[in-house]
Amino acid sequence: MTWKYPSSPVTKKFKVQQSAAKVMATVFWDSREMILFDILSKGESVNADRYCETLDRLRYAVQRKRPGFLHSGVVLQHDNATSPHGKTHKGCLERYRWDIIPHPAHSPDFAPSDFHLFGP
Repeated sequence: MTWKYPSSPVTKKFKVQQSAAKVMATVFWDSREMILFDILSKGESVNADRYCETLDRLRYAVQRKRPGFLHSGVVLQHDNATSPHGKTHKGCLERYRWDIIPHPAHSPDFAPSDFHLFGP
């Protein structure tokens, strides 16, 4: 019990609910704004086919939001995740001629993209 004046505002109590499920989101952005926000369905995981589908959606989003960027080159950086391996995965990157910035998976260091997200 705490002491307070009769004119003090009533303290609100908030209900805490446990989250229904974990959600996996993939976010792509450039220096100006978010380009694509993609959420995996429940029970779905990222494999080479899903990775290529996401890159197809990203390519379409870049065409709409940043005309001309596809010709100047797109560079991806995988943050805190191991990229899928295989011919399908590499085929998507080669087809679009996109590069990946090397960054060790699950590194304790901030990825360069985190500075954009968490920076000033």
